[in-house]
Amino acid sequence: MALRIAGIAAAVGLAITGLMSGCAKTSNVVLIGEYGAFQGKTADFGKATHNGIMLAIEEINGAGGLLGKKVLLKAEDDRSDTSEARTAVEKLITQDGVVAVLGEVASTKTLAAAPVAQANKVPMITPSSTNPRVTQEGEYIFRVCFVDDFQGAVCATFARDHLKAKRAAIFRDIGNDYSKGLADAFKQTFLKKGGVIVAASAYTEGDADFKSQLTTIRASNPEVIFVPGYYTEVSLIAAQARELGIRAPLLGGDGWDSPSLVPRAGRALEGSYFSTHFTPLQRNPTVAKFVKAFRARYKTDPNALAALGYDAAWILAKAIKEAGSTQGDAIRQAIAETKDFPGVTGQITIDANRNASKPAVMVQIKGREFRPVAYITPDQVK
Repeated sequence: MALRIAGIAAAVGLAITGLMSGCAKTSNVVLIGEYGAFQGKTADFGKATHNGIMLAIEEINGAGGLLGKKVLLKAEDDRSDTSEARTAVEKLITQDGVVAVLGEVASTKTLAAAPVAQANKVPMITPSSTNPRVTQEGEYIFRVCFVDDFQGAVCATFARDHLKAKRAAIFRDIGNDYSKGLADAFKQTFLKKGGVIVAASAYTEGDADFKSQLTTIRASNPEVIFVPGYYTEVSLIAAQARELGIRAPLLGGDGWDSPSLVPRAGRALEGSYFSTHFTPLQRNPTVAKFVKAFRARYKTDPNALAALGYDAAWILAKAIKEAGSTQGDAIRQAIAETKDFPGVTGQITIDANRNASKPAVMVQIKGREFRPVAYITPDQVK
């Protein structure tokens, strides 16, 4: 196989083959960069995304590659660290000479690195950074996921229109832009739809004891509790909420979507809900084909992060093919013209702000499965 991976610590368990700097300048390969967290607190996200990208590139090479050349991936581990994310992209662009970059998952990491891609006029597609500010960094920055504003509004719409909840509490990560964005959008939409926010509390990433805040939330008697955080803290919050006798369902965003969520939380999240981009249980031929290929390659089901990585890689490949060039501006223009792309995370159109216009799926946690219960389009949250 012509695909080679470098820059990832061997301890992560990902395939590694040596790759010399400057190989993008040879005439027989198209070198694409990836940066993500393969170690650290959000490593589940980084590894899943990487697996999706890998599968796409293997398929692309199996179909003949791009522009008559094989595609090579150069992956860098930012270890869930913001400063290392920027350093990784600087290396990929200025030393390795990649023609485009895929990543990151977390918005804070993408916001740190996107200015590097913009300044060097190298297209960057983030699979799942949902903060609205990400694509505002410039015309070379794109995403294939929906944004925080939409996702927060989706959760509020689901709470009011589907669960018929009138009283909601919000428990967010005070230091996380992703969490803040979802919380603000949830509040605005929930109030607009006639609901009441009965409590608003905060925690900080890395906290382990949430009982004081949860006790306050319990006293407000909410019908739902919106927790727009990452799986690491959410699992602890859920377990402690149940210990305190809180029975209201928890709601969250795609930061919950990790194979570690249920094992960490036990049955504490049973019956709770979160918004995401994809579930392998969707009845769709495109999804079924992807799930079958992913299972064959990795012996497990893909989650939304893997699906988004896969879609990002294929959209980039399609853009390079249609541009007929590896020049940054030509690729950028082709990505911007993406319309009705049949992705596994939905039909994707890149809008004027370089964001993906697409529906969201609400899933309910049942045992270890994330079962789709509702699909919500942009028109439904207005």
